[in-house]
Amino acid sequence: MLHDRREGGRVLARKLKAFAGRTDVVVLGLPRGGVPVAYEVASALRAPLDVFLVRKLGMPGAAELAFGALASGGLRLVDESLLRRYGVSAEEVERIAERERRELDRRERAYRGGRPPLPLRGRVVLLVDDGLATGSSMTAAILALRGVAPARIVAAAPVAPPDTCERLREIADTVVCVLTPDPFEAVGRWYRDFDQTTDEEVRELLARARAERPEESESRSAPAVEAG
Repeated sequence: MLHDRREGGRVLARKLKAFAGRTDVVVLGLPRGGVPVAYEVASALRAPLDVFLVRKLGMPGAAELAFGALASGGLRLVDESLLRRYGVSAEEVERIAERERRELDRRERAYRGGRPPLPLRGRVVLLVDDGLATGSSMTAAILALRGVAPARIVAAAPVAPPDTCERLREIADTVVCVLTPDPFEAVGRWYRDFDQTTDEEVRELLARARAERPEESESRSAPAVEAG
């Protein structure tokens, strides 16, 4: 059991200590819950922190069943075979995608306040979440990040089921899962305090990270992801 996300981040950072002090490392948190974890990792490794947003596209009337995802930079991933199987029309796909795009854009503005993302091309990206269940959000983020050709993508979380960690190894360069309980049940099962992370907390942690590493804030000049 982990006390909270901050402890989860400190535990995860110890597993990632080989990346400490490197100038080519960037830590990306998946909002909202992944950001407190990522903040602790970035602080321990002395690396810059940013967010990477992913919004799942859920089936009409069954939002928990994702047929795709949107990610920072305008990239959209869609499982066409799943859409055909359930008979989802192109109009429904566009309606759902537009709703989620508006929310993704809102969060981008809310979290960054107009600041551009950190450049990622040719860098080692540590992609961090508070836990992985199916791994669908992490999968979408990894596939989206490939669009900017980072040197390496490391998918990392304090807790995840063993089979999810194994699946992610097929698309990430490295996967780090600290706790891999089986049966897994749910991410929140392994935290004593799993209260929802707020937008305000995300903004505060990003601001604190920028204050700790002002030289990185000044270097922001390129989009994190190029759509295509």
